[in-house]
Amino acid sequence: MTDVQMTVRRPGTRVAVIDVVGDVTADAKPALEAAYDEVGPTVRAVVLNFSGLGYMNSSGIGMLVTLLVRTNRAKQRLLAFGLSDHYREIFSLTRLDEAIAVVDDEDAAVSTVAA
Repeated sequence: MTDVQMTVRRPGTRVAVIDVVGDVTADAKPALEAAYDEVGPTVRAVVLNFSGLGYMNSSGIGMLVTLLVRTNRAKQRLLAFGLSDHYREIFSLTRLDEAIAVVDDEDAAVSTVAA
């Protein structure tokens, strides 16, 4: 059983936001895959909204790497916002922030994609 919900929104025609609420662990894999499948191949960027993130462990980080591979293959950008200072530091230490653009908020993510 998973303690996460992921919903997809489209603030623009070329971008999809996945709102993450809860814990990102191995149990979140079906929810993440379903959300990405809902995004589809036509968007230019996928934005992960971690404002509602409770907890993320190494399995969750691994799933983000898998998602990064999938977005790269689809020629999509992967961005994230809403990370706490703790998770921003983890992204930095793991160098995940070099592959997933970490921005301050949704507006910054959408404008980055539009540019």
